[in-house]
Amino acid sequence: MTTHTSTIETVDKKAGGREANLGLWLTLPTQLLVVFIAVFPILMQLYISLTDWSPLDGIQWWRAWELWNTFANYTDLAADSQFWGAVGRTFLIMAICVPVEFLLGLGLAILFVDNFPGRKILYSVLLVPMMVVPAVAGYMFYMLFQSGGPVNDLLSIFVGYPVRIAWLSDPTLALFAIIVADIWQWTPLMFLVLLAGLVGVPEDQQQAATLLGASWTRRFFTIVLPRMKAIIIIALAIRVIENFKIFDTLFIMTNGGPGVATETISVYIYKITQQDLIWGYVAAIALAILIVLSLVSVFAIKLIASKEQAS
Repeated sequence: MTTHTSTIETVDKKAGGREANLGLWLTLPTQLLVVFIAVFPILMQLYISLTDWSPLDGIQWWRAWELWNTFANYTDLAADSQFWGAVGRTFLIMAICVPVEFLLGLGLAILFVDNFPGRKILYSVLLVPMMVVPAVAGYMFYMLFQSGGPVNDLLSIFVGYPVRIAWLSDPTLALFAIIVADIWQWTPLMFLVLLAGLVGVPEDQQQAATLLGASWTRRFFTIVLPRMKAIIIIALAIRVIENFKIFDTLFIMTNGGPGVATETISVYIYKITQQDLIWGYVAAIALAILIVLSLVSVFAIKLIASKEQAS
């Protein structure tokens, strides 16, 4: 009997091994394609970042080794004040936009978690900004914040005399206009993600807490918010990463100006890529940013996993 059972187990293992090998061979082309798409650009970027290669040098990129400089681009990056200024402005925009979008999105999600007359219509209206192409949104806010635009016209009505504020020509006001545009466009995304999290909170637990006399605030902070931690981390991680890459809206509204007052890291990379053509240096910057954003993603994933294990 024991020998018969062992034989069956051996046959099952062999069959399972054949199925695994078959699955590997069937998916191998796709896996190789994915590896090529993901790995080749990174390796190429790393290779170029260790050289002084530029398309103006008259040699093909695979011969960039002739202009090898080892880690000179990375040392230049560490000492580049314009780069660090662009990073600082990017973090400033992120530090304002992401918390405001989160609080507005959470407030809207709380309002929309219950049914009320006109909910579906308002829900659709709220999601419209998210559907607008960022370049179009940039043009919209470029027109809104002109000296003779609607924003100044509305202010003129409120104060009672003509207002002609040069929003996009003043360094501080231009940054404010960009922040307003980003909040307008991406608060709906935060609202959508957080609403999905609120809907997923068990209703019976909230009803039980209500019967026990718990106030809305207590129910929210003791039942709802703890069960939304993973969703909140996902929403914040998405917006932090996307906000770090802000480009379209900002570029159309100010082109990084006046001067470099609104020049973020994406605009800075664009300028040195298209105007200065220092592609080896650009590759070093892009690789450094990739590493930073990858670390943020890994941190968010580990944080989500720890919250799920704790719950």
